[in-house]
Amino acid sequence: MWVHNIDPIALDLGFMQIHWYGLMYLIAFATAFGLGSYRAKQPNSGWTTEQVSDLIFWGAMGVVLGGRMGYVLFYNFDQFLTDPLWLFAVWEGGMSFHGGLIGVLVVLWVFGRRYDKSFFQMGDFVAPLVPIGLGVGRVGNFIGGELWGRAADVPWAVVFPRAGDGIGRHPSQLYEALLEGLVMFAVLWWFSAKPRPRMAVSAMFLILYGVFRSAVEFFREPDAHIGYIAFGWLTKGQLLSLPMIVIGLLLFYWAYQKRGKSEL
Repeated sequence: MWVHNIDPIALDLGFMQIHWYGLMYLIAFATAFGLGSYRAKQPNSGWTTEQVSDLIFWGAMGVVLGGRMGYVLFYNFDQFLTDPLWLFAVWEGGMSFHGGLIGVLVVLWVFGRRYDKSFFQMGDFVAPLVPIGLGVGRVGNFIGGELWGRAADVPWAVVFPRAGDGIGRHPSQLYEALLEGLVMFAVLWWFSAKPRPRMAVSAMFLILYGVFRSAVEFFREPDAHIGYIAFGWLTKGQLLSLPMIVIGLLLFYWAYQKRGKSEL
């Protein structure tokens, strides 16, 4: 069993502190730009590097703004009702993947109109660029000693001092980094490397994330002020991920049904 003692501050300049979690966001957006630029340079990609740069910049804004709003509204709505201005207290931290996803979807819709591309053209292009960022973000959570897992007696259990109980816990942040980051990237990059029906890649992203997040939630400690939503095991993360799985499966079926009909 290992006691977590990693300093979340990567660089202390005196007048400001640079946290590892913030650096992970920079790595995430830089990686997305690099992967997107590579894809844009492939023959008949229909994309330019300039378009990718523009999309990643505004996509980053969608992630940050949507992520903050999702965290406040999905996980801390009572505090928002008490103090609505707390929504803008971004310096206090707090991000939600599902809120960030909504923010990115809005950006895709807006920029799809600007680039004269359909919503799912945008989604299919962006989906494989996201997992690496999700993975490094979870590594940032681990370094910060936050979003820890449930009590465990496995050899790789970690004691997170911020939990305040000295109990060994699952490093669920790393489980998510592996599944939502490395595994999902490998599958989506492979799947999108060949021509697929429109919206199939987007659907695969929704399915994979929803399944992986729901699975890891069984090892992740629920937020103390929320606990379990129902049945003594259903968490808010699983509740928010379930629609992703359902919508993803429907879109995947629809994508291949449309292709099958077009080939008749």
